[in-house]
Amino acid sequence: MNDIIKEIEDITFKDYGGKAETFWERTKDHDVTQNYAAFLEPFGDRKGLDILDFGCGPGRDVMYFKSLGHNPIGLDGTLEFCEMAREMTGCTVLHQSFNDLDLQENSLDGVFANASMFHVPSVNLHKVLTDLNKALRDGGILFTSNPRGDEEGWSSPARYGNFMQYDKSEEYLNNAGFEVISHYYRPPNLPREEQKWLAMVSKSVKYK
Repeated sequence: MNDIIKEIEDITFKDYGGKAETFWERTKDHDVTQNYAAFLEPFGDRKGLDILDFGCGPGRDVMYFKSLGHNPIGLDGTLEFCEMAREMTGCTVLHQSFNDLDLQENSLDGVFANASMFHVPSVNLHKVLTDLNKALRDGGILFTSNPRGDEEGWSSPARYGNFMQYDKSEEYLNNAGFEVISHYYRPPNLPREEQKWLAMVSKSVKYK
């Protein structure tokens, strides 16, 4: 990981860490049932899925997947979030850089990356997606939900964002060994111009 990417992460994660409690209060009741359903739909009725919550924050989604009988683990670059998620869920939560992952190969059925992947700079996005694909079993599912746009840089003084539209996002996923199987825009029931989020469900086809 080069110095520029490390600086981006350090500043971004420090900002989240300094507002961890506020972030939890603001997001704990968000309705993400549409995202849960889209991620889990390809698995049918399977239980006991090995799921990585990439950018787990304080642990809301880890707790949800655990409640369904799956085996979730969390991962976040913000130490304060990791500590909160461990306490809340009792699950394994990895304190790792998004840009320098250390995951066991072929160990996961799915990766749930809700509102997190857009913090990865474009220069390193192929590596991160490839690392996640290596951690997935063949046919594993990656869910991503990101703000959409056509710019990259500091979206606020202390948070870096890489905002892409569907075509560019699909290109990155395809190049990393994924096939997009569905996508939609959020929030639901609004005109497209007001749907600022792009959600994508992709399948690992690395051995195709």
